[in-house]
Amino acid sequence: MKVLVTGGAGYIGSHAVYALIEQGHDVVVVDNLVTGHRGDVHPEATFYHGSIADYRFMTEVLRKELVDGVIHFAAYSLVGESMTNPFKYYDNNMSGTNVLLKAMEDCGVKNIVFSSTAATYGEAQNIPILETDPTNPTNVYGETKLAMERMINWYHKAHDTNYVSLRYFNVAGAHESGLIGEKHDPETHLIPIILQVASGRREAINVFGDDYETADGTCIRDYIHVCDLAEAHILAMQYLVNGGESTICNLGNGEGFSVLEMIEAAREVTNHPIPAIISPRRAGDPAKLIASSQKAKEILGWMPKHPAVKDMIASAWAVEQKRIVK
Repeated sequence: MKVLVTGGAGYIGSHAVYALIEQGHDVVVVDNLVTGHRGDVHPEATFYHGSIADYRFMTEVLRKELVDGVIHFAAYSLVGESMTNPFKYYDNNMSGTNVLLKAMEDCGVKNIVFSSTAATYGEAQNIPILETDPTNPTNVYGETKLAMERMINWYHKAHDTNYVSLRYFNVAGAHESGLIGEKHDPETHLIPIILQVASGRREAINVFGDDYETADGTCIRDYIHVCDLAEAHILAMQYLVNGGESTICNLGNGEGFSVLEMIEAAREVTNHPIPAIISPRRAGDPAKLIASSQKAKEILGWMPKHPAVKDMIASAWAVEQKRIVK
């Protein structure tokens, strides 16, 4: 296959690019490098520096490269920021996706795998969460992702655009080479923050609430290794290229781990104490989120190869240690 990856210089996108190339596919990357890193793009990928919101730019790329489909990662994704600057998220996430879809239609590209989010569900009504469960986002980020899903579905109905939307939960880990990994500025994800404490870049980890209705009182989440997530996107594209019907799939391990369990696992992996400070709850944090990925397993043939959280932490720790050495 020849695949265009939007946001291919970002954390998840760069891992998808590496996986595609390792499997022998041709890859084209489009990224504006606002949050992505040029150095994280695989050297064998064809790279274009630009915005998906630039219609002329996107049509030039698509007409030149003649791809089989698009894997769409490009989006702003900070929940807190989305609540204080909603315009930025509506403008970039929704408007950019609309331009991308229009360019795809005008250039005859019919397949898109959309990297969505479990934030579309909001407060979970059932555990594990199914694709048929109600969607009721509790933040602007989740709202824009749900709107993007619906936009893609309307393009599907109007123009026969084929899609798979993948809703995933907490992503963690890094490529086994240690060449790429998670690096956000500011960092907001639990595992890299924990590891920054272990490496001495932070003094302690704040645990937001220990009075939830869980075994140890802290929030429980479903974690997925970034390489397993990348593989799911590739399988979804192959599914579409082979004539699969448009659909939505959850991705996760089907097993939840609390914040304190993740900290303890990181202590064992890193052999560092990792001080934790119990802080007040954050507004809008559900007590427990766990996905059912049965549909993805049945339809896409997806099976996580790295389900152990200690493996996720160890791969991320290898990257963190390299940064400290530098």
